[in-house]
Amino acid sequence: DFLPLRCDACEEVFCKDHIRYDDHKCSLAYKKNVQVPVCPLCNTPIPVQKGEIPDVVVGAHMDKDCKYNPAQQKQRIFTNKCLKPGCKRKEMMKVVCEQCGGNFCIKHRHPLDHDCKGSSRPTSKA
Repeated sequence: DFLPLRCDACEEVFCKDHIRYDDHKCSLAYKKNVQVPVCPLCNTPIPVQKGEIPDVVVGAHMDKDCKYNPAQQKQRIFTNKCLKPGCKRKEMMKVVCEQCGGNFCIKHRHPLDHDCKGSSRPTSKA
């Protein structure tokens, strides 16, 4: 069946087998086939004006306007250092002692494990 379909770019009439831009080699397909390139470093869409080469525009963005920060990917996760003398462990989250308010690792989090001197009330040996 020939069902007439009008190309939205060149406005010629085609059947269903030739309506795609590539199938009828549409000379005006560039008006409708708009792709927005994305910067591979910062994942930001880069606007490309008519007649510009996307690779050149993305390259210029990477040289001048790119907000990519390589140090951001290498940020340390384990930044909370244990305050127990001699311990070098670091935790991802703060583990604060309720009595002295110090930050300790999991191994030294209990008052008896870090010789807590924060509260005058006795600590249990449990």
